[in-house]
Amino acid sequence: MPENTFTPALGRFLPARFFDLVALLLRQPVWRTQVVTMAALQPGEVAVDVGCGTGTLALLLHGSEPTAQVIGVDPDPQLLAQASQKAAGRGVEWREGFGDELVGVVGAGSADVVVSSLVLHQCPLGVKRGILAAAYDVLRPGGRLVIADYGLQRTRLMRTAFRIVQLVDGREDTQPNADGILPELITAAGFLDVREVSVVLTVTGSISVLTAYRGAPEEPPAE
Repeated sequence: MPENTFTPALGRFLPARFFDLVALLLRQPVWRTQVVTMAALQPGEVAVDVGCGTGTLALLLHGSEPTAQVIGVDPDPQLLAQASQKAAGRGVEWREGFGDELVGVVGAGSADVVVSSLVLHQCPLGVKRGILAAAYDVLRPGGRLVIADYGLQRTRLMRTAFRIVQLVDGREDTQPNADGILPELITAAGFLDVREVSVVLTVTGSISVLTAYRGAPEEPPAE
């Protein structure tokens, strides 16, 4: 993704300081808690939050397992500044970078868990693919992927509510999510056992929590 080219977390209508307030309206305590549960961080593991915003999810991950290393990655320096202030030395590392350049930011095969929330729906289709491919590359074999984002909008009510998101973030980038493309994209990136484990209804449409994992390397054939 070109430098300084990204859709701001709240589209182009609200400044970054409103990020946490808007997240509350989207029932963030519900689906973020589910993301942390599905991530199931273990002692000493490394977790990467792609598009970490102001750091709420990254801090929840660290709180669930204080011995884990949690890295929050985001291209927006304003949001990272808020995250750093919020963390107040609580053991989360913040790095500036784009999701589709994750290997260069955190290193290939360096993470046990990659999470991402409300990022992919804002991205062009090629960037969605790039972020998922990068997430695959930074995971160790057996590593876990957990995503919370707008998924298939199953009912007329949710499709109508989702128009708010499309007004803010644009229809072209968001419509594939509403059509249910995320499981297909995750599978195409190489992940296994892709599952939609939860659907959370919000005032702007339904948010899906999806899990998958990177398969272990094939063992060489016995001689």
